[in-house]
Amino acid sequence: MNERPLTKTLLTKPCCEDDAPGNVNAGDPRVALVGNPNVGKSTLFNMLTGARQRIGNWPGKTVSVAQGTWRSPHGDITLIDLPGTYSLLPGSPDEALTRDLLVDRGMDGRPDLVVITVDAANLARNLYLLAQVMETGVPLVVALTMVDIAKSRGIRIDAGRLAELVGAPVVPVVPRRGEGVDELGRVIGEALAAPRRPAVPVLGADLEAALESVTAEVPGEAAARYPARWLSIALLAGEPVPGVPEETTAAARALGTALNTDDDLDDPELLIAEQRYAWVHEVIADVVTRNSAGHATWSDRVDRVLTSRWVGPPIFLGVMWAVFVLTTTVAEPLMTGLQGFFDGPVATGAGRLLDAMGAGDAIRGLVMNGLVSGVGQVLSFVPLMAIMFVLLSVLEDSGYLARAAFVVDRLMRLIGLPGRAFLPLIVGFGCNVPALAGTRILSDRRHRLLTGLLIPFVTCSARLTVYVLVATAFFGSAAGTVVFAMYVLSIALVIGMGLLLRGTLFRGMAEEPLVLDLPPYRLPAVRVIGAQTWLKLQAFLKTASGIIVATVTLVWLLSSIPFGGQGSFGRTPIEHSVFGAASHAVAPAFAPAGFGDWHASAALITGFVAKEAVVSTMAQTYSMGEPADGNEPGGLGAALRATIEQTSNGHPIPAVLAFLVFLLAYTPCMTTVAAQRAEIGGRLTLFGIGMQLTLAWLLAVAVFQIGSLFL
Repeated sequence: MNERPLTKTLLTKPCCEDDAPGNVNAGDPRVALVGNPNVGKSTLFNMLTGARQRIGNWPGKTVSVAQGTWRSPHGDITLIDLPGTYSLLPGSPDEALTRDLLVDRGMDGRPDLVVITVDAANLARNLYLLAQVMETGVPLVVALTMVDIAKSRGIRIDAGRLAELVGAPVVPVVPRRGEGVDELGRVIGEALAAPRRPAVPVLGADLEAALESVTAEVPGEAAARYPARWLSIALLAGEPVPGVPEETTAAARALGTALNTDDDLDDPELLIAEQRYAWVHEVIADVVTRNSAGHATWSDRVDRVLTSRWVGPPIFLGVMWAVFVLTTTVAEPLMTGLQGFFDGPVATGAGRLLDAMGAGDAIRGLVMNGLVSGVGQVLSFVPLMAIMFVLLSVLEDSGYLARAAFVVDRLMRLIGLPGRAFLPLIVGFGCNVPALAGTRILSDRRHRLLTGLLIPFVTCSARLTVYVLVATAFFGSAAGTVVFAMYVLSIALVIGMGLLLRGTLFRGMAEEPLVLDLPPYRLPAVRVIGAQTWLKLQAFLKTASGIIVATVTLVWLLSSIPFGGQGSFGRTPIEHSVFGAASHAVAPAFAPAGFGDWHASAALITGFVAKEAVVSTMAQTYSMGEPADGNEPGGLGAALRATIEQTSNGHPIPAVLAFLVFLLAYTPCMTTVAAQRAEIGGRLTLFGIGMQLTLAWLLAVAVFQIGSLFL
């Protein structure tokens, strides 16, 4: 069939005029970042916005989107970092949001401009999404990322020629090093000042004629809501579009089916895709020059080892073991110094201030035994969290974590999940809440439900503070190995429970191939690592501070109310208070696990509110700080060790291991439960809570009963 020229004459009408009905921006212009996963999109977002960003659900959607303010030379710009996607044909809620935002004028305002990040080292794979974005008619700028990687592979992209073919500016950038960012800012400013439509990929004479025919039949309401070309392509492919009558959709699909002259292409959607790929190949031939033969790079040779079936998993476990050992080793002296600061100067200063104010015993108890002791214990873990975030950010920015997804792909398939499900599970090691939101990258609903049930078994960073405290008190220099073992057990629980659920509630789930781009190996950028670490640490402190203060205050209040007529408000021992009575009532349930003491049960009760509160509750119930002798364990650790010695009948090691196992496996915090309910529904959430409590108790009892035979 005859082909039209590769490009078409650009429309000169400003796009903002055409989009006025859906444009609700009243303040800063909005720029959306769109691109495939692992092409530098989020790195560019972090570089431009710094700490001026927030993450939350898009209005009316249950999809988390990062937004931030970019202080550009042309004024403040609101950047929207949309989820990475390979196509505007949605297969998951994340991809659906990206598609809807670009094509639906009825949403909360289409962006004023799209910056699409395109990987110069893998241009062919990225141009298909670019073609689809061009079809929406939204003004765009192409950020050509990974140009340094492309150059090292002997690939040269003619950015000027690519800009001519796309009908939009193309700016080479290296976001991690800030190269090209100033030029990108200048181009974005010009594009916002004078927006214009990009060119559109020509899909062959027959398809173009069919598209014109479909466009003429589209009802006026739908034509005003959606971009004309995108709508015509969607209808020709047989995709139902809200606001378009069924008979119009059926007629358009019939027209598309009639275009097929190849027996292998019985679907008009495949014909459209074939024509898009033909456009991609023409562009590649026109703009890409390769200066060397396609031999294996050093990255390919390293991947043969790190992603191999037999060597990859042991290397992954070794890397994670090193992370946890290094974290605990480096953090320990820093944590000790911070705890000494809170137990010494801060406690002394707070005591003198309370004396000067003439505070009563109740207020003194809240401040000294609650806020200073509890909050101080949590804040002493800031170095630990910071070091952990730095190390994990290094692994992520170096490109290694993406390889880990391939390493565990076979394990994920054992439980009926695609390797892609490993990504939200990895996020869960930081916090279960965003991990649950991350299940939206999975296209199959049953995959999302199963992953949502398994994520609470992933040990989050809030549990890490308890692991380190307990492991240091009982295992000393081997604490890092014990903490690592808890993370290995967490993975084992995910796999074991996944196998159980796959054979019961989720029988017959469809398999989904792993589709994931491997980013190039690179030296982590200090600026990127610092920004990521600060944002994660800031989020932890913001969450922990509010929860800890609220929990400490509630525990103090319940601890100040006497139970059984002993004492008066604020003048009763904590074990004889309402809180103590509740903890005493729960404690016998843990006797078979070797830690049937009210101090432990009190910590686990508040741990349901937030795992960060476990340490602060322990500090409150024991009312202890650091001893004068720095060579001895901290007062809290020593008191806990004495308690476990007593409750375990001389078997403290299996008892404390049972406590750690229960903490790992039992009910997640209230925030996670709320997020779980939003993602998988109330019934499955209640089922998950019961399942975790039962499993946690059985495992804890088994660990103690079996362990006490040998230890």
